[in-house]
Amino acid sequence: MMERIVSRGLIVLGILFLLVVPAMAEVNKISQGDTVFLGEQGLDISNAMGTDTQIGWWASGAAIATSSPDAKVVISSFTNFWVLPSQFSSYTGSWYKLNAKEKADGVAFVVADPYLDIWIEDTTVNVDVTGRWVPRGDEIRFKIDTNVNTISSQRSAPVPITIKVQSPDGGLYSALVNKAGATTTLENIPVTVNPYYYLTTPIWDTGNSQYPPGTYTIWAECNVNGMKDNYGVSGKTISPQHSLLNQDQNPLISVNVPTPTESTLITPAPTTQKSTTLITTVITTSPTTAPITTTPPIAATTVAAPAVSTALIEPTPTKAAGLGAVLTLISVCALTFIILRKQH
Repeated sequence: MMERIVSRGLIVLGILFLLVVPAMAEVNKISQGDTVFLGEQGLDISNAMGTDTQIGWWASGAAIATSSPDAKVVISSFTNFWVLPSQFSSYTGSWYKLNAKEKADGVAFVVADPYLDIWIEDTTVNVDVTGRWVPRGDEIRFKIDTNVNTISSQRSAPVPITIKVQSPDGGLYSALVNKAGATTTLENIPVTVNPYYYLTTPIWDTGNSQYPPGTYTIWAECNVNGMKDNYGVSGKTISPQHSLLNQDQNPLISVNVPTPTESTLITPAPTTQKSTTLITTVITTSPTTAPITTTPPIAATTVAAPAVSTALIEPTPTKAAGLGAVLTLISVCALTFIILRKQH
């Protein structure tokens, strides 16, 4: 029984191998009307060309049937065709086969400028965190955005794209581990549609001890048929590089914490400090110092006055007070008598 199971398993694997290998071999084989990308080399365009040996390009709106092509290329090898960026980058679009009279004989293929980008998604909270911060312990998956997926549908072969994840210390990961412990490779991912989610489940546990806190750099590359080697332009065969900050604390919170400079800015203004100093001086000046440094000379007379007044109002002996009164009365009477006598 076990031998039958093993035998059937080998047969299935053999069938899959036969199906997959030819498909993979077709990644460079172009049929008439297919799309080829700047930078591709080693293409077999035999089926696209038929017996014609030249291709021509017309500008948009040109009368293709009655006019000559605006650009023309002679094919030197049908099985090793190279889409040179220097030769085709200004002439993207449909290229037509040219007959002996250099007239259009149907579309041979379409030349396209590739584009490639990658997005980072936090599956724990279902948020796009491309170029942002992710709390340690959240899980990540990637979304690839590209137009080279047409290779998959037209040539019956998936497009291999590699994701690069660079650690804060500069090391590169070839695979990532999720919370379930599953390891997922980042190399030669078979992209078939656009956008392409690399697995519907997360592939990266950012809280795993092998992924230290810090800023990670993430990008994608496509080198199918030597495309990146010949046309290694950011956004084309290499995606823009995106950062991902992996740490426990939200960086926006730390930015809002007052810094020493901000504390200095809210210190009371110099005028307030001067006022406070003056008040303190008045309160703390000793009584003995004030007359010497701040009291005018006239203040000495003012201070002595109360002592004189006190002496004047001191009670005098009763006898002295009575004698004074009698003398005063005698003086008044004498004065009155003299005045009356003069009148008579």
